[in-house]
Amino acid sequence: METSNPIHVVAAIFIKDEKVLACRRAPHKSSSGLWEFPGGKVESGERPFAALEREIKEELGFDCKPRETYDVSITKVGNLEIKLETIICPFDLDEELSSTDHDEFRWLELNELHKVKWAKPDRPAVSKLSVVGH
Repeated sequence: METSNPIHVVAAIFIKDEKVLACRRAPHKSSSGLWEFPGGKVESGERPFAALEREIKEELGFDCKPRETYDVSITKVGNLEIKLETIICPFDLDEELSSTDHDEFRWLELNELHKVKWAKPDRPAVSKLSVVGH
């Protein structure tokens, strides 16, 4: 019997004025054109909140303050399994967003989340947000 270790990924659910930040994958990235919560892989020995802080600093260039884990789900993508841990983070910046991995950003109301095409690993958290809010 074959067992696989899912790839542990963390992603920030940034909330501002009752809206959630959605980020579109840039053309040079895998899953380009799909929307996601920003984040990345947890490195060996790294704690999820620390990984998220590092990834947001690398991708978006600012410090985030992870508050609490919102959802953890495992999704099969091709022949990989992705364990996505989404983490609620407050957002209090006023400046324009820029990213190394994304080419567009949108602040979406919870009832608007279905209006963009989400990457497969992000869909369980999106569904949960759409139904129960945050």
